[in-house]
Amino acid sequence: MGGHDDESYGPSESEPGDSESGLAVCLVSGGMDSCVTAAIAREENDELALLHISYGQRTEERERRAFDEIADYYQTKLRLAVSIEHLSRIGGSSLTDHQIPVTSANLGSPGIPSSYVSFRNAHLLSIATSWAEVIQARRIYIGAVAEDSSGYPDCRPEFYAAFQKVIDLGTKPQTALEIRTPIIAMKKGEIVLRGQSLGAPIELTWSCYQESEQACGTCDSCALRLRAFREAGITDPIPYTLDSKRFAY
Repeated sequence: MGGHDDESYGPSESEPGDSESGLAVCLVSGGMDSCVTAAIAREENDELALLHISYGQRTEERERRAFDEIADYYQTKLRLAVSIEHLSRIGGSSLTDHQIPVTSANLGSPGIPSSYVSFRNAHLLSIATSWAEVIQARRIYIGAVAEDSSGYPDCRPEFYAAFQKVIDLGTKPQTALEIRTPIIAMKKGEIVLRGQSLGAPIELTWSCYQESEQACGTCDSCALRLRAFREAGITDPIPYTLDSKRFAY
């Protein structure tokens, strides 16, 4: 894979029970999707390296805490936390620019939400690729969900297929790195249930875009999370400012 162009190759969605040995890098934001992805990666690989990237988001300290707690839960020795604050200086997103308000959820609204951070996932994958190549990992896991792709263009399967080609062309021939997106075809409720079946520490995760102690329950991320738990028939274990928000979506 690494260092050559294979037009037929795309990122793997990773079927349940698809177990392979080796070292894998998993991007972990601290949110639910990345936590479940880490649980899947742990099942499929001999060793896991967890990567957290801060980019100047409003809740970066809370997300970093979630990452540390998830890494501790899995007793991960290989872990790396880095910062790319230039995305905050570039701005243009309610996640990184305090002049742009975090809007209340409107899950049926078409178009790109204000929380979109321009080309963010390409930055995250680039860093993951660099680290994976240096530590001789074989796979990179990212918790992208196609259900989000109507609002976030860098969550589309086509984006990851294209980035796989970038890795193939831009790394050493012996690197042979594969992007895996194991939850990309899942509904949010299915992700909750998969996490539960794997014993993922979802209670340690954080999804809220604007609060760090009690989740607001009104931003897009909270709404998607709450709807996922409702669909799964499970109570979300994290605290919310108003308990009534748990049933709003």
